[in-house]
Amino acid sequence: MWAGRDAMTSTVSGLAAVRFALDRTSPVPLYHQLAQQLEAAIEGGILTPGNHLGNEVDLSVRLGLSRPTVRQAIQSLVDKGLLVRRRGVGTQVVHSQVKRPLELSSLYDDLETAGQQPTTRVLHNETAPAAADVAAALGIPEGGEVTVLERLRFTHGHPVAFLCNYLPTGLLPLDTDRLQVTGLYRMLRSAGITLHSARQTIGARCATAQEAARLDEKEGAALLTMQRTAYDDTGRAVEYGTHIYRASRYAFDFQLLVRP
Repeated sequence: MWAGRDAMTSTVSGLAAVRFALDRTSPVPLYHQLAQQLEAAIEGGILTPGNHLGNEVDLSVRLGLSRPTVRQAIQSLVDKGLLVRRRGVGTQVVHSQVKRPLELSSLYDDLETAGQQPTTRVLHNETAPAAADVAAALGIPEGGEVTVLERLRFTHGHPVAFLCNYLPTGLLPLDTDRLQVTGLYRMLRSAGITLHSARQTIGARCATAQEAARLDEKEGAALLTMQRTAYDDTGRAVEYGTHIYRASRYAFDFQLLVRP
């Protein structure tokens, strides 16, 4: 058994490079220390999607911890969506949670910069009459024609967001094949459209049955919502988006400044 501050390196699969340091004299529970260190290894890319953690018995023996302690640590990361238990396979790393800064940027670009390997499935790319809320956001008459895009965004092969965007028709050609390999804002910039500002609202709600099926969640799971109207450098509204994100895999990052 360990006493005081102990450290050891595991030799199980993806854990080989992780250095565990558990302090038995700390008021912080051991399961929480273990969970924090596993989460840091995932966030830091030491443990990558697909890495196996072995079973609870092996981990408890190798780390000198009780099986309930290891089980509690693993469960806390399963609840966060960082690990998954699969029958016959064991516990695997899924991914690190996507943390997106609150700024006028493309989700695709942010995920790519963070090394999240974004991919896209275009569900709809068509024209339709603008509903009242869409027309108001884009500054066009209700019933006027808009381009409607519906896309699923994936990271490491797992769905993370459902994106619905509305654009004035004729703004730019929106090729479906290109939309599946790049981001909408990148296409806008390539067409010479300069994004200048946006109005954005963030909220939260529970997933409907259809949304849960699309995002590989349970019905009623927590979702983050975002509505955004983006404007170009002339003040023209060029895009209105309504997006939903899996709260277990996605977070918005705020930086708050004190007003003088």
